[in-house]
Amino acid sequence: MIRAVFGLASRPAERLLPRVVPLLGRLIAACVVALAPVAGAQQAPAAKSAQPVIVGSKPFGESYLLCELFAQLLESRGIAVERRPGLGATEVAFGAIRSGAIDVYPEYTGTGLLAILHDSLPDSLARSSKAVFAHVARATAERYGARWLPPLGFENTYAIAVRRETAARYGLHTLSDLTREAPALTGGLTADFIGRPDGLAGLRRAYGLAPRAVKPLAPALKYQALAAGAVDFIDGYSTDGLLAKYDLVVLDDDRRFFPPYEAAALVGARLAHDRPEAISALTLLSGRLDGRTMRRANQRVEMNREDVRVVARDLLRALGLAGDSRQSDAVVAPRPAAGLGAYLWSYRGQIGSLTLRHLQLVAIALVLAVAMAVPLGLALERARGGAEPVLGALGVLQTIPSIALLAFMIPLLGVGVRPALVALWLYALYPIARGTYVGVTDADPRAVEAAEALGMTARQRLLQVRLPLAAPVIMAGVRTAAVITVGAATLAAFIGAGGLGEPIVTGLALADTRMVLSGALPAAGLSLLVDGALAMVARLVTPAHRRSMRRKRDQSALR
Repeated sequence: MIRAVFGLASRPAERLLPRVVPLLGRLIAACVVALAPVAGAQQAPAAKSAQPVIVGSKPFGESYLLCELFAQLLESRGIAVERRPGLGATEVAFGAIRSGAIDVYPEYTGTGLLAILHDSLPDSLARSSKAVFAHVARATAERYGARWLPPLGFENTYAIAVRRETAARYGLHTLSDLTREAPALTGGLTADFIGRPDGLAGLRRAYGLAPRAVKPLAPALKYQALAAGAVDFIDGYSTDGLLAKYDLVVLDDDRRFFPPYEAAALVGARLAHDRPEAISALTLLSGRLDGRTMRRANQRVEMNREDVRVVARDLLRALGLAGDSRQSDAVVAPRPAAGLGAYLWSYRGQIGSLTLRHLQLVAIALVLAVAMAVPLGLALERARGGAEPVLGALGVLQTIPSIALLAFMIPLLGVGVRPALVALWLYALYPIARGTYVGVTDADPRAVEAAEALGMTARQRLLQVRLPLAAPVIMAGVRTAAVITVGAATLAAFIGAGGLGEPIVTGLALADTRMVLSGALPAAGLSLLVDGALAMVARLVTPAHRRSMRRKRDQSALR
């Protein structure tokens, strides 16, 4: 394929562009196919009991806690587990179930009814927890092959909350009261809630709620924003520990808009069919957790900053489900000291493995980008007038927000490593292709003329003169792409690809600054390390006379 691109360099310019575009498409398809083995471990069927059960969660405190509860319960029964916490919105988490990227995650029946199935029930049934669960369980199995296990025993409905002084000032007791005053108020809502039919869109239909402004906020940050007065009301959950911490007033859903939200384990088809022992273990939790127990557990995680693993272990012990206590102790790390340095040291092993995973994502995406973008830039050098449309098309990718590009990949490639690699690869193409094209086009004209006078062919001049002279500019593009890729890879955690984005996503969900920094600081260091390593490569590939000229300029500047 690359040889074909080099062959285009000798074609007339007017014939080049129509050939480059189809070739670009074939290269993209080839790279996507090449990524399949990399993601094979995540996408392969899990029919054999030796393969781990993949447990996921959405990015908020209770979901992390229930995910860890599921994982430790399975491990206490001798079942290997792989954790995939902090997946994006409901569409991402359920998409992971459908594609087999995860096997189970905690979900809520009201979310299943409105956000997953997009169904509705008559009012007489929509308020019945049993009727909603029966409908959701049956319809999910028929449409998607996924299975709802019996509910865990508590309901966690949406809670629209305001500061106590705001409630007193405007006389707010119900959602109808909020609707009356909404034109003067600003809402701080999670992105998932804003777009859901049982969220803001549904409240607008049911109540006519029309706030002055709406600010999308992360799940835990919205509480801080409300306390600081940056917003006037937020969406929460009835079992949130932060409701008590900030002494908030929860408004009554006087029109009974929200359906029942019973928590339950939602499992994928392959787990339901092939792992009966895992289903039996998870079912042990059904009906065992009440709302008071979950509020206390959530407070330990969200208010006291206790390790999710410790809280989950204690819950299992209280329920008599911990199994072998020695084994459950083994999965729980000691609680780190309060300081950032001690925190990072306590989790050095986990941070190290996440850094290696992050570096792997970056390296694969960058190598694939170099393999495509450098030959493409060389080919475009022959199409001086037609190069800009192709480069412009690649440049458009840079304007797409990283999280949006990742979300776009989910319907095409599911969740996990494969869509993350494709997205990172696409982001890296433009700087490298642009650097290659500019470097070769602007190569020293005197050297090119000398090579032409010596009788070198156009291809020889390109590969033996222009390309070496362009090496510093090409490497500048590679270094830019590498830094962009390291940063963008942190968002891959939202679709279950792992890396240093995991502690960042989790820390944002739990408002834990230390956890955020445990991912952000290594990511920044990795960016500097990668850029430094590529700077050494750039010096090695720079022609000797260019290095000599640069040293002389540096020496002159120091005098």
